[in-house]
Amino acid sequence: MNVNQHTPMASPYSQPQPGYGQPTFAPLDSGYPPPYAPYNGPASAYQPGVPPQGYSSFTSFPSKSAPANPISELSSPLDLGHGRAPPTSGPPPVSAPQAYSQYGVHHQSDMQNGPPPMTQASPRPVASQSFNQGAVNLPGPLTSYPQHYGPPPTMQHVTSQMSSMQINCGPPNSAVPGYAPPHSSQPPVSTSFSASPAASYTQALPPASSAPSQAPPAASHQYYGGPPPPSQPPFNSSLPATSQQPFTSPAPPPPSSQPSFPPPPSYSGPPPAQAPSPLMSQPQQSFIPSQPAFSSAPQDSFPPRAPPPTSSQYPPPPTSTPSGQYPGAFPPQQQPIFPSGPLPPRPQMPLASMSQSNHLPPGPQGPPGPRGSLQQQQMPPPQPGMPVGYPPQQNGAFGQVRGPQPGYTGPCPGQPNYGAPAPGPAPPAQKRLDPDAIPSPQASDMPAVQKSRHRIDPDAIPSPIQVIEDDKANSTELFSTGVRGQAPPLVTTDFHVKDQGNASPRFIRCTAYNMPCTADMAKQSQVPLAAVIKPLATLPPDETPPYLVDHGEGGPIRCNRCKAYMCPYMQFIEGGRRFQCGFCSCVTEVPPHYFQHLDHTGKRIDFYDRPELSLGSYEFLATVDYCKNNKIPQPPAFIFLIDVSYNAIKSGMVGIVCQELKTLLDHLPTENSDSVVRVGFVTYNKVLHFYNVKSSLAQPQMLVVSDISEMFVPLLDGFLVNIGESRQVIESLLDHIPEMFADTRETETVFGPVIQAGLEALKAADCAGKLFVFHTSLPIAEAPGKLKNREDKKLIGTDKEKSLFQPQVGFYNTLAKECVAQGCCVDLFLFPNQFVDVATLAVVPVSTGGSVYKYTYFQPQSDQERFLNDLRRDVQKPIGFDAVMRVRTSTGIRATDFFGSFFMSNTTDVELAGLDSDKAVTVEFKHDDKLSEETGALVQCAVLYTSCSGQRRLRVHNMAVNCCSQLSDLYRNCETDTIINFLSKYAFRGILNNPTKAVRDTLVNQCAQILACYRKNCASPSSAGQLILPECMKLLPVYLNCVLKSDVLLPAADVSLDDRAYLRQLISCMDVSETHVFFYPRLLPLMKLESGSLPGAVRASEERLSKGGVYLLETGLHLFLWVGANAQQELLLNIFGTSSFSQIDATMTCLPVLDNPFSQRLREMVDSFRVQRSRYMKLMVVKQEDRSELIFRHFLMEDKSASGGASYVDFLCHMHKEIRQLLS
Repeated sequence: MNVNQHTPMASPYSQPQPGYGQPTFAPLDSGYPPPYAPYNGPASAYQPGVPPQGYSSFTSFPSKSAPANPISELSSPLDLGHGRAPPTSGPPPVSAPQAYSQYGVHHQSDMQNGPPPMTQASPRPVASQSFNQGAVNLPGPLTSYPQHYGPPPTMQHVTSQMSSMQINCGPPNSAVPGYAPPHSSQPPVSTSFSASPAASYTQALPPASSAPSQAPPAASHQYYGGPPPPSQPPFNSSLPATSQQPFTSPAPPPPSSQPSFPPPPSYSGPPPAQAPSPLMSQPQQSFIPSQPAFSSAPQDSFPPRAPPPTSSQYPPPPTSTPSGQYPGAFPPQQQPIFPSGPLPPRPQMPLASMSQSNHLPPGPQGPPGPRGSLQQQQMPPPQPGMPVGYPPQQNGAFGQVRGPQPGYTGPCPGQPNYGAPAPGPAPPAQKRLDPDAIPSPQASDMPAVQKSRHRIDPDAIPSPIQVIEDDKANSTELFSTGVRGQAPPLVTTDFHVKDQGNASPRFIRCTAYNMPCTADMAKQSQVPLAAVIKPLATLPPDETPPYLVDHGEGGPIRCNRCKAYMCPYMQFIEGGRRFQCGFCSCVTEVPPHYFQHLDHTGKRIDFYDRPELSLGSYEFLATVDYCKNNKIPQPPAFIFLIDVSYNAIKSGMVGIVCQELKTLLDHLPTENSDSVVRVGFVTYNKVLHFYNVKSSLAQPQMLVVSDISEMFVPLLDGFLVNIGESRQVIESLLDHIPEMFADTRETETVFGPVIQAGLEALKAADCAGKLFVFHTSLPIAEAPGKLKNREDKKLIGTDKEKSLFQPQVGFYNTLAKECVAQGCCVDLFLFPNQFVDVATLAVVPVSTGGSVYKYTYFQPQSDQERFLNDLRRDVQKPIGFDAVMRVRTSTGIRATDFFGSFFMSNTTDVELAGLDSDKAVTVEFKHDDKLSEETGALVQCAVLYTSCSGQRRLRVHNMAVNCCSQLSDLYRNCETDTIINFLSKYAFRGILNNPTKAVRDTLVNQCAQILACYRKNCASPSSAGQLILPECMKLLPVYLNCVLKSDVLLPAADVSLDDRAYLRQLISCMDVSETHVFFYPRLLPLMKLESGSLPGAVRASEERLSKGGVYLLETGLHLFLWVGANAQQELLLNIFGTSSFSQIDATMTCLPVLDNPFSQRLREMVDSFRVQRSRYMKLMVVKQEDRSELIFRHFLMEDKSASGGASYVDFLCHMHKEIRQLLS
């Protein structure tokens, strides 16, 4: 199955995220023992291997009639979560049969999706509900919790590892090395509990290298989790597994600074009949916090505790996730079952965010006050029967209002940022607040029963959406490149670049803009030093493309020693007669024709007239010395090679290609006037047919070559022609091809000889060019490059798995080398219905700088639009031929490794038969000497290529970055998106020679080392229980988890080998913006659309979806339109032209054109997204509860994946454990 094709069930990248054990999906028919166990975070003392009652991982899932205690009954009266209340009636007896419903509720009409409404009993054990040895003992076996990352930790592990975990971005306060003193400045209000003030959520920069600043004693530390291990009683091993969640949670939330709203209908809870009494059976009192930093701490009195039900049957998760490639019917399910228990509850913790009107649920809404006055607002106590819930959040989630954000100052000096609590008696000024701190109950304030464990609130951990929004808010529209070592805005931010001496970030992005001065420092930090270079990137219309500089017969001015090209880093001396190279410090004479006087500052007086002296990117016109064989190159040629076997004809591909080429040939790439690119045509099955389309012929002539063991071209004159001269003959040929082969019965094809034929034709014409190959099946006919079907699912997960990603035969490596030598680039369009061995067929396209496109189970009605758009773009996009790229660096570092689609015959030259505007090359740098903070580090990328008009050119990009001797400076100026681009390419190349598990472990280990080094060397001293993340790397764990869950590294059972090989080569040449959206897709709510602006994105998690909404998900390769089962009729009418959910056609691939502003704006949005990406994204409509929803869930990257990938929360806990092990 294929990633880009039909909407089969699993998808190309990380598996759907059902959120294992979550009672929200229809069970599928059968199950298998779990080969990959999901990672569930550090487990408590679970007994591995004991399945829950009534559910065996080796039997089929319970049928709908099977008795099961609904999960919604698991709520216990001890609920300190926000809005978690005891059920009005006790839990049903274990033996009472409960009607099982697909969504864990009793009435279909009550199905929920998203956070549970606050008026319902919590569907799963409550966050703050913890037990110790003195708690109620209940019989019944425990759920087994398989660990993805190793054996389950012991009780001692859990208590010590997770005891007091906190996430900080930036250095923590250090009042006390573990816990904050209890607050005493504000007396508790008269309720049975009181909450201390909560912590403001700010993000501080990493400290400078000076001594760590200490927070005053009054400042509280916030932790994930409770007291240190000694004070924690061990878990009671006889409790039901569900009551022993391994994560931390807060106590009663602090008062919110906005009126509360009920959340939208969301995931499964009990039906209304079982609605519990209001929040915690007591009104929550508002209070004014006593100080800016706060943490919620429960006092000693609690509502009475009732025992939870002894056991319950959870509807198991779906068994499989289709991979986006089946037509119509779905293949049999083959996904293992993971008995991982119910999804942990989502308790609340404060989170920084601004409110957004876009995503408010219906309900009583108080007008939000002005930003500056939010501190003064208090939440009224909820009355019985009144809905309680979270105030709306910036990213569409419902949680407590976030604290201050970086870059937002308070309304006036001395006043806290908006969104923070109102000041009480001022404590001594803190030097630094705890950024991203997560409040949790203080050990000293908690009763013994409450100390055992807490859970992490997903809203309290770093949010990708928040970071993206903050960057947009903090970035100015104009980014000037004149400042050395200045990190650009994120790829998700719109900005205009002004080139002032460094290359635009559209051409080069670095992982670190402060390079460590020494190799030891680089090794200690483990931060990869790399740049992602996209030499021919297309620029927005309002930015100037690189200027073309012609130095005449002498050619470009270069350094005598290192051969670096003239650039802004060359220093002119001796009155302008010589220049000193910025890369190697060699002094070179200035040629007389290039001489110019210097001004009083030492600059040449023509500094601003010469692009190579004042700009970061420019082009030189190359002389004949830079041409192959010292000859000016011929204009390039395009050759179209079309498979005409039975499968190709039957699928309609041949007719579509021939019809499209008639118009497409008018749009061949050109620079000024008409295109000079020549074209030729070949068809093939087991033999090859060449066509003479000379303009003097009345009809095209076909010449057949049946001896394919030694390929040759049977004609020279008339094969490659100018489109203008031979238009009539070509059109006649394209009309005849589908008719000539309409009745073919030939099913076998060849592939190697097809590329050889194109290569020989280019050799005969003595020019470079591009082959467009349209191919359908595994080449099994007797011929050079013959392949056999080697897809073997048994090898997956074994040490032999790596062989599946390597080419079957060496023939194609040799062929690729010959193609590169000739400047013959190959683009491959695949239309497979079964295994075609992409890993082998893609060798030539990848080595020559070409592209692979894949349309599994090609069906014209649904795939024609995508294929034709890809073909048009591929033919028309700017491209250079016969290219060589070299990266030069200043003394101290050198380029050591390269990732992308190219060929290397030595260690320095990257050879590309073709280089187009979509291709990026990632370059890794290593130290070979010390760097100096004064001079910084310089990088120059020079690409020599032949333009599509036949002109030989040199494109030069320059980049200067700072150097630093302090680790804190390195961590202050990194770019996480670029680091992820590098790590993913590094890992995807690694699976060629290593087992995928080893590659995954290496990634996790490197990430842990990066964060542990920051913690050890840059953060101020604090409890080991805190997780402290650098400000600019706080998203590293969530993005890295997305890479680990990708289909390449962790495939679902039904992701084909071809899909994985296809994705592996596709990502190898992606730039930073493409890998960003690929690994963390963009999810946009469509309830309100305004012209000119996009709706605010929400986090990629199922609990962010509202059943009453419609959402658009963009992955870079797909677009999904998810429609909630309770979506408003007006919304459906505006989008689909029908007000009925059941009448929506889920097979549509393009939106109906309706005459209303909403429809028009939505279609504009979809079109604008497609224009931004290098591949045409096919639209897939996903109705809630449809089978196709499995594919959609696969891209909700913050949830667990069906193949065992951890959720974001779980992975963060795992990461924290790894960091603590490194630090200890």
